[in-house]
This record gives sequence, C-alpha cells and structure tokens, in this order.
Amino acid sequence: MRVLVVEDEVAMAETIRDGLTQEGFTVDLVHDGAEGLWTATEHPHGAYDAILLDIMLPGLNGYEVCRQLRTREVWTPILMLTAKDGDYDQADAFDLGADDYLIKPFSFVVLIARLRALIRRGAPERPAVLRAGDLSLNPAERRVLRGDQPIAVTPREFALLEFLMRHRGQAMTKTAIIENVWDAHFDGDPNIVEVYVGYLRKKIDHPFGRTAIETVRGSGYRLAEEG
Repeated sequence: MRVLVVEDEVAMAETIRDGLTQEGFTVDLVHDGAEGLWTATEHPHGAYDAILLDIMLPGLNGYEVCRQLRTREVWTPILMLTAKDGDYDQADAFDLGADDYLIKPFSFVVLIARLRALIRRGAPERPAVLRAGDLSLNPAERRVLRGDQPIAVTPREFALLEFLMRHRGQAMTKTAIIENVWDAHFDGDPNIVEVYVGYLRKKIDHPFGRTAIETVRGSGYRLAEEG
C-alpha cells in the first residue's frame, strides 16, 4: 500500500515515514503544500491508497490542498493531521472533502488503525460540487447557483437543499428531513418542512420556470434527477 505524507515538521515526518514503513507501507514524503498537491495530481490517481495531510503547511495550507484535489476529482482518501482541535476546524476539513481528522499529538496505533480503515473503504467518487441539471451547490463555499446565477439562501435553506441534493431522485419523508436538517430532538411543528420547501422553491425554481423540488404525495419531497 502506497501513502503520500505531506508534513512540514521534518522530525515528525520522518517518524511517520519510519513507522509506516515498518508496518509495510510504501511512503512518499513531501514538506510543503504546493509540492504535495503536485505530487498527488502528477501521479496517476490510483498511485496512492491514502494521503496524510497536515493543515499548517508552507506554500498552500492543507485545507487548500484538499479543496484543490477534490476539485480536480482526485478522490484518494485524505487523513488530516493537525494541532488545531476546534470544532470548526474539523468541520472545515470535512466540508472540503477530507475523510478523517487526527489531532496532534496522536497515538501511532490510532493513526495506523484509521489509515487502514480509510484504505479498506477505498475512494468512492464524491464530487466537491453537488449538481442536478444546471442547479449546483458547493458545500465548502456555501454557494448555490442556477446556471451562472448565484442564489442567496439562508443557512437552514442551504442545509435542506444540500440534503435533498445528496439524495436526489429519492423521496425523503418529513421525518427524515427534520432529523437531518433540524435534529432528531426537534419537537416543533413538522409542517416547518413545507414552509422551508416553499422558501426554496421561490428561490431555485419559480424565478427560472423550474420544478426541481417535487412533492411526493404520502411520502414527502424529492429533488428531481435532472433538476
């Protein structure tokens, strides 16, 4: 199994390489973001089974490397390594396409376990931008477009649209929508879903003469495959 390690702390990088090598991995090591991006994209996309990517890197930071890899449709599993332990730091990493996140200092046993788990799961295609016809949603940039036309949505509207787009073509019940867009403990009026579907239709459908969000009688709502 071949792993790319992008880590600017030389001592740590060498320690990681030595440890992975002892575990039977083949390791390529680079020390800055720009070189990491070049190495990951210059090789055939199947060259690496996983990428260990530090966030605080010279050249390009790890967030930007991750974002650009996913934009270029490089789906190699990425495990972020960082001393940043805030919730928003982790959320940003996942939004940009990372698969896992490990906070320094970490146990090498845990690193190996998580790395092997990522490799077992493989690298399914996960587009950085969700699309349905000419409707697109970028989770990392929090941006919605109909063609080239930007559409302003609230955070809740964005979350609802993202959920429907990730399940496009499938009828999603109000219960499923509430549990994923609000939360499982929401005890308000379930008709709030209808209200927000209405808000979205007025923004992404009606001005463009479209009917992307369909009502499925007795089931819930569905985002049409072609938008």
